[in-house]
Amino acid sequence: MEDAKIIALFWERNEQAVKETDTAYGGKLYGLSNRILNNREDAEENVSDTYMETWKSIPPKQPTYFYAFLASICRNLSLNRLDWRMAAKRNAEVVALTQEMESCIPDRRQDSEIDRRELRRVLESFLESLSKESRLIFLRRYLYVDSVAEIAQRYGISESKVKTQLHRSRQKLHTYLEKEGITV
Repeated sequence: MEDAKIIALFWERNEQAVKETDTAYGGKLYGLSNRILNNREDAEENVSDTYMETWKSIPPKQPTYFYAFLASICRNLSLNRLDWRMAAKRNAEVVALTQEMESCIPDRRQDSEIDRRELRRVLESFLESLSKESRLIFLRRYLYVDSVAEIAQRYGISESKVKTQLHRSRQKLHTYLEKEGITV
């Protein structure tokens, strides 16, 4: 069926529009989504979501290039799903990093005596006290949330060396904070 006829079906709110869209462009949309997501089930679901978003968009929109319109929706949904999947992984990583740092940095919610600016000054001073390599590894792990493997690859060192340096830096931070009068 021609694009103009499919769009007319959407305007008429005829459910056949979705079936005709799937027949004409389902394979292409699936391929697009699967290239982004690299997951068959997610790509199939994404194509279904594309049809639903198209149903909500037409009317009022009147696309000139129907496949480009569909592909744009599909691509955006795929990228959003990919961001969501990466965020879930990143959040799990952040939880692990938080647990690593719990023994070093006090919880601001429980200790209202510690001034944020003072803690920031102490942390900056601590970072300056580290060797350049240790500081970069510490920042890549706890600021940029890089994995141990990513850090090792970035700096051309072994993962065990990264882990050792991070452990030593956390111990030094704990001692440094105590020396500055900040109890953990």
